[in-house]
Amino acid sequence: MTAPPPPSGETRTGATAMRDCVFCEIVHEDFPEGLITEWEDAIALHPLNPVVEGHVLIIPRVHVEDFASDWHVTSITAGRACEFVSGQREPMDFNLITSKGSNATQTVFHLHMHLVPRREGDGLALPWTGQDGGDR
Repeated sequence: MTAPPPPSGETRTGATAMRDCVFCEIVHEDFPEGLITEWEDAIALHPLNPVVEGHVLIIPRVHVEDFASDWHVTSITAGRACEFVSGQREPMDFNLITSKGSNATQTVFHLHMHLVPRREGDGLALPWTGQDGGDR
């Protein structure tokens, strides 16, 4: 059995949204810049610096620091990413990218997932090419 999501603007522990969190501010705006769609528990918007055309951010409305902080919020956010992809007009390949910690390139410490559409020859290199050049 899973716990229901907390009321909008609260964390799983019941505290209010983080005061200095830019994503908390964005998800609680009436009409955030770049908004594509919204759900009761998350929003989808165009990032400020998209890596390819069609790049989308999925951000939960509750503040959790990263994907390991709260499995329930993480699974809902991933589910919203799946819902977004399934609603696309044409079949497309995507990367779903999220990070935990600054050494893993996390710069905003509010869970968010990057949906990055991929096309042959898009020029976007995968960030996890092995150091030894192997395929594993």
